[in-house]
Amino acid sequence: MAGSVVGTWRLKLWETRTADGRVAYPLGPDAVGCLIYTPGGHMSVVMMRARRAAFAGDDLLGGTSEERAAAVEGYVSYCGRYEIRDGTVVHRVELSLFPNWLGTEQVRFVKVVGDELTITTRPLRIGGETVNRLVWERAE
Repeated sequence: MAGSVVGTWRLKLWETRTADGRVAYPLGPDAVGCLIYTPGGHMSVVMMRARRAAFAGDDLLGGTSEERAAAVEGYVSYCGRYEIRDGTVVHRVELSLFPNWLGTEQVRFVKVVGDELTITTRPLRIGGETVNRLVWERAE
């Protein structure tokens, strides 16, 4: 399976599901993203709302408190090393927008069919406890 996840993937769908069956789209139904698995064991994922508001100014580290908060609310990113383990891919988080994930292992269930990769999580706290399903299409 390790060879089948290697490459660059484009986000098609990210949905969360609660225990009672409610479905939500954390970054909207048209979220965009990129997931990369290298042959050498590195991974990176970035996802964001499709239409995020621009800051009034051009300072990369500037913006008002409101602008910065809105930018963070519409963006997810982390990277590190990965390994394939018993039908899962384990992400060892080295850098993350969400500081609580630093140094953690994030276990993901994976299924590759043709040029489509589906990743499912164990229950995570994303607006409450949810199981996440992310569908990616091969970009290369």
